[in-house]
Amino acid sequence: MRRTGTTRRGALTTTGALALGAVLTGCGGRDDAAGSGKPEHAAARAERALREKAVRDGGLLLARYDLVAVAHPATAAGLAPLRAAVGEHGKALAPPGAKGPADGAGKSPSAAPAPVPADPEAAVRELAAAERRRADAYTEALLTAGPELARLLASVAAAAAAHAFLLTGLAEEAAA
Repeated sequence: MRRTGTTRRGALTTTGALALGAVLTGCGGRDDAAGSGKPEHAAARAERALREKAVRDGGLLLARYDLVAVAHPATAAGLAPLRAAVGEHGKALAPPGAKGPADGAGKSPSAAPAPVPADPEAAVRELAAAERRRADAYTEALLTAGPELARLLASVAAAAAAHAFLLTGLAEEAAA
């Protein structure tokens, strides 16, 4: 005999789908912007700050990739395409009209990166953890970003999660 009506699983699935749809469509309309120009300016400042932080964090991650590749040359070939993608993400996330390289090249990071572990597996696993943190941070930022930036952040967060997965596999290869 088949159950009819609403099940707990169905309710949770529907609620999750609605929440995901709201986040992906960037449902935080700009109703206040029509009255006075101030909320729009605040939103623009918040978006610029979010973009600048993403570029700074990406620059630190690029520096980390470079340090690991120099410390463990056997991993350099596997890290190169992922590093290049992180650089492209920095260019895409850079605020409009930003001056200087968005990929972190030629910039000195605002914080000194931690030393690279002597073990190649541990070094690559640290990169994977950094990519996971980046994916989590961008996913969290979706809640406050405008629709266009939210779509970009979702894409970059998905790429960072894929990088973490690929780096985990590279770490296993480095251990072998």
